[in-house]
Amino acid sequence: MQIVGELMTRDVVTLKETQNLAKADELLRLHRIRHLPVLRQGKLVGLVTHRDLLRAAAVHTTDPAAQPLWAADVMTRDVDTVRADTPLKDAVALMLRHKYGCLPVVDANGGLLGILTEADLVRYAQYLIAERDRHEMAAEFGA
Repeated sequence: MQIVGELMTRDVVTLKETQNLAKADELLRLHRIRHLPVLRQGKLVGLVTHRDLLRAAAVHTTDPAAQPLWAADVMTRDVDTVRADTPLKDAVALMLRHKYGCLPVVDANGGLLGILTEADLVRYAQYLIAERDRHEMAAEFGA
């Protein structure tokens, strides 16, 4: 049985809730990612996505005198998470059911261990397809 910990991205780019959205935008662009877990003292407290930044920019441009926005102002606070030992099929079902692009992976104390993203799942699908192709070729030429 595949578990989340076998596929998750471990080297996660994160944001502090006190960092502004310009920093969030910079990190998303620099690392070519769409999700930033937000941490307070190493614990997951939220998630800022590329879509959150677009939404904030659309609202923020209507008021030129508006104060800068911080991660805490736009982050999703009640983020569904999984553990590293969660069966992959359960994590995928959760992502599909709620149309999530990612699931943060946390330990029992809420510490961030990694993140499972759509990109991780596409890489895994690529691997499975290649394996199936190899088996089919072996069966074809071995028979």
